[in-house]
Amino acid sequence: MTEYLPLFMLAAMFALIFLGVQVAFALAGTALIFGYLVFQDAVIFQFMDKVEDIASNYVLAAVPLFVFMGTMLERSGIAEELFEAVHLWTRRLPGGLALGTVLMCVIFAASTGVIGATETVVGLLAIPVMLKYAYSKPLICGTICAGGSLGTIIPPSVVVVVLGPVANVSVGDLLVGMIFPGLIMAGLYLLYIFLLCLLRPAAGPRIPPAPDEPPLARRLAITAHALLPPLFMIFAVLGSIMLGWAAPTEAAALGALGAVLLTLFYRRFSLRMLRDSVLKTLRITSMIMAILLGGTIFTGVFFAAGGIELTNQAVAYFDLRAWQLLFLLLGMAFLAGFVLDWISILLIFIPIFMPLVAGAGFNPVWFCILFLIIIQTSYLTPPLAPAIFYLRGIAPPSITLLDMYKGVLPFILLQGITLALVMSFPQTVLWLPSKLLGFN
Repeated sequence: MTEYLPLFMLAAMFALIFLGVQVAFALAGTALIFGYLVFQDAVIFQFMDKVEDIASNYVLAAVPLFVFMGTMLERSGIAEELFEAVHLWTRRLPGGLALGTVLMCVIFAASTGVIGATETVVGLLAIPVMLKYAYSKPLICGTICAGGSLGTIIPPSVVVVVLGPVANVSVGDLLVGMIFPGLIMAGLYLLYIFLLCLLRPAAGPRIPPAPDEPPLARRLAITAHALLPPLFMIFAVLGSIMLGWAAPTEAAALGALGAVLLTLFYRRFSLRMLRDSVLKTLRITSMIMAILLGGTIFTGVFFAAGGIELTNQAVAYFDLRAWQLLFLLLGMAFLAGFVLDWISILLIFIPIFMPLVAGAGFNPVWFCILFLIIIQTSYLTPPLAPAIFYLRGIAPPSITLLDMYKGVLPFILLQGITLALVMSFPQTVLWLPSKLLGFN
């Protein structure tokens, strides 16, 4: 019976989560009970080693720095400047407000790295304007939810900072490797919105020219003032990694400093804003680290109990080919997204999946990017659909839950197309790290 201990361990952990126990306590509590069965009294020393591993992990120091960068930008009001600048150039196009919203989401996601911050900030700005010009409510919902979710696949991303150490993959390789998939996904969003509003103008009508519309020189000045400082900060983070000037943690520190300098540049800095940003950073970082510690303890006990051997035996029994195994792993992660949040999916499945991925001969960086796309898809997929829960918190009563569900469906399909493209052409992930970071 002891050979099936890992199965009982997984069942107990999922049962606790479904009963409403917080994920960190469900993982750590299950590990404590089953760890005692495996290690006896020595389990406490095993746990202490895991705590020390997490506390001394240099890469994970980037988590609070990226979170702080995002909270500073979220609370500073800089998004308003970006919103006006982007829509100066897109508003005349079919679906121009929605197109500008996606572009702004890309810029803001590349500036924050925090999931949820982009959707909340951009949604508060864009929803009233799109409703004013009679945009289709499902299109509004889909644009905000899908655009806001780009923080998963547009670097820098807190998800990647957590994923790298768990998967034993370079965070720098992941941050650079996700650039093209992120741009492909955003490009598909833009193409879909443009074609939809070109064929159905009522879905996203063009905005007539305003009598007081600024001349070209003034628009260029507004755009430069709004875009150049954030782009400089983005370059400081991503450029320093891509050029080999800084490690991800050092780049995160540059980003945190850049966020403070941006608030000073735009004259939005205040001690109260700094205090609120620091407190929010502490709350988010504590939550992430607690779950990460629980997941690390859980996987340590799972492996010690023979979990990997049991998993390999199951794969060998069903005689799965490499691509069949890949589809099975991604399908499990997608189904888990119906009921679990991203960090739970990552911490539960990645440690189990990575040995199987290596055994099947797949590139681990490429697989991790596929996994990120799946996580982003689950971010939009009902019934949990965190993106929809974020939107419900900021949307007016006139936008119904049905509008939200209808709105996200086309974008889920577009994410599936992105997944298929990246799966079919691994160089979309691997080429840039090989050229910039010497990755093989």
